[in-house]
Amino acid sequence: MQAMSAIPSESLPEASPLTSPRSLSAVLPCGTLMIQGTSSDAGKSTFVASLCRLAARSGVRVAPFKPQNMSLNSAVTPEGGEIGRAQAWQAFAAGVAPHVDMNPVLLKPNSDTGSQVIIQGKVHGNLAARAYQDYKRVAMDAVLDSYARLRAGADVVFVEGAGSPAEINLRRGDIANMGFAEAVDCPVVLLADIDRGGVFAQIVGTLECLSDTERARIKGFVINKFRGDVSLLKPGLDWIEARTGKPVFGVVPFVHGLWLDSEDMLPAERHAAASREKPLVVVVPALPHISNHTDFDPLRAHPQVDFRYISAGATLPAADLVVLPGSKSVQSDLNWLRANGWEGYLQRHLRYGGKVIGICGGMQMLGRALNDPDGIESEVRTQRGLGMLDFETTLTPHKHLVNVRGQLAFGDAPVRGYEIHMGETQGAALGQPAVWLDGPDGLRPDGARSSDGQLIATYLHGLFDAPAACAALLGWAGLEGVETVDHDVQRHQSLDTLADVVAANVDLDALWRVVA
Repeated sequence: MQAMSAIPSESLPEASPLTSPRSLSAVLPCGTLMIQGTSSDAGKSTFVASLCRLAARSGVRVAPFKPQNMSLNSAVTPEGGEIGRAQAWQAFAAGVAPHVDMNPVLLKPNSDTGSQVIIQGKVHGNLAARAYQDYKRVAMDAVLDSYARLRAGADVVFVEGAGSPAEINLRRGDIANMGFAEAVDCPVVLLADIDRGGVFAQIVGTLECLSDTERARIKGFVINKFRGDVSLLKPGLDWIEARTGKPVFGVVPFVHGLWLDSEDMLPAERHAAASREKPLVVVVPALPHISNHTDFDPLRAHPQVDFRYISAGATLPAADLVVLPGSKSVQSDLNWLRANGWEGYLQRHLRYGGKVIGICGGMQMLGRALNDPDGIESEVRTQRGLGMLDFETTLTPHKHLVNVRGQLAFGDAPVRGYEIHMGETQGAALGQPAVWLDGPDGLRPDGARSSDGQLIATYLHGLFDAPAACAALLGWAGLEGVETVDHDVQRHQSLDTLADVVAANVDLDALWRVVA
């Protein structure tokens, strides 16, 4: 197991630099509170983020924690480890630096039956789902090790469960939900998603699937994503409290227009229709193994960009910019592109003057070939790339993980982001880089630009995060009169709005009393 140093106390500030009229309504006791859900996508990540923001506003040293996460959206921590994107975002909400101890076990699916397993920020290897069930005993040691360090450096730890504790087939050796809660003896609040329907059945059914000790550990419920008049829900709330003997701490309304980092699922734009009010059309193929699609949040939030994910079988629309995203299984996703007509579409798109960007796995696809001599992704040792840039990539066992800053090779706009890839790329096209990144010996080149200026390829995730870089790239893609938008400001504003909504609709005094 990788040895990790304790989180330095200065990374958990005495007071958050973010202020708001609403903060905690009572002093938050020291301890731990776990948020579990009745299902995946019940809103656990956002609810934990809102609690982190509320605690940080009042100067409480707070840290998020998720024992086990399954996600293809990940982030690189300052010490060079990899964690789920949701925990990095929750750290952002708390005003602290992300750390590998916040998500000690990360599973990145690379097939329907297997995942790359990352333990305390570093790759352990690939395991089939059944083999991972046996490995959980070892993974639990890492979980408890990380939690102990995190708890020692914070006043309160908000823990996010995974999926649902009622998944009977996964209960043996569980480390993600009740198995963890029982091991550290922490209280649990159950979050239920009323937007799915059947919310009272969700709650009662979940409790029925738990053991007596686990059921007693649940101190109450929060109902999430409610639309409508909450007074009409009161008979149901009274019934569930009488039926279970446990309180409903609050009903959180569905809030529109927030820009919140997604844990894994693609946002709704994959089904969106065109908007004539937005002059620049940007499309991204919804690859089966798409990774780090949070790269595109600044584009989704930009008022001048008509952004769309394009799913399998959909008509490929006319666009100004096509972005090939990162992928956890580049060879498989390249086959998907070809099967769905993207190769011919990209050739026509370029012929008529369109622009293309490839990020990480998308960059690798744009080259002449993908080589996999060690069988990291599949038994196919060499696969033809799209051949649009003169380089080829060889997959390697070592994963490159680093946070970076630099500047675009054109326009001198500053960039920031992170590299997270397994592979080395070589070829003549790299002689005209897309980005210059800071390195120990000065600037180093990254990626490539085509000689006609229509293609950009880079390993840099977060390419659009810096406002000036986003504006420069949109201008390069053909947008006139580009508005410069700071997406980090939007994220902070959304987190504050979310925290205000939770504070207004949840009995925080009662919630804090169960922290232990």
